[in-house]
Amino acid sequence: MNARRQHEPTVKRYAESRLPSRFGTFQIVVYRELDGDKEHLAMLVGDIEGAEDLLVRVHSECLTGEVFHSLRCDCREQLDLALERIQSAGRGALLYLRQEGRGIGLGNKIRAYAKQDEGLDTVDANRALGFEDDLRGYRVAADMLRDLGVRSIVLMTNNPRKVEGLENDGIIVTRREPHEVQAHEHNREYLKTKQDRLGHLGNGSDD
Repeated sequence: MNARRQHEPTVKRYAESRLPSRFGTFQIVVYRELDGDKEHLAMLVGDIEGAEDLLVRVHSECLTGEVFHSLRCDCREQLDLALERIQSAGRGALLYLRQEGRGIGLGNKIRAYAKQDEGLDTVDANRALGFEDDLRGYRVAADMLRDLGVRSIVLMTNNPRKVEGLENDGIIVTRREPHEVQAHEHNREYLKTKQDRLGHLGNGSDD
């Protein structure tokens, strides 16, 4: 486990309010990046100031899956499951990061979809467009957790790189909690590719 790193924060707390939802009521906190206008969200349940082993999901935006219910991925199911688990636990946090398409953006994600339609898998589609396999970073999430006063977390993820990224940015991850949803005919190969080529655990899902 890495000690917390001291550095200038990347985000500032911008707005917050109560947010009732079909999963239950959350406290929603908006963070704005200091070097731009990009905004990220924290969905909170319970008193998390000073929390240890807090149940946390760090989730990257997926407009196609979460808004338009695309079947090419399992992002919406994972988001819903995380919100349900946090409410069931009675305390926890979901950090929603605006880094669409494993960091390449919405337009490039759709371009990658077109490459997949031509027969490439999700990794080779990104590479064909000149991108690395995964451009996401977790320093923003680490800064959000520090601002919220969280001391250590239990991370819901199937992606070991996410654990490593948060630890490298000074967050104490006491345990990885598997976070799997059911695969289906439209995303089974996509999830298998992430397991085989990106090192994801379980059924390979975690966007």
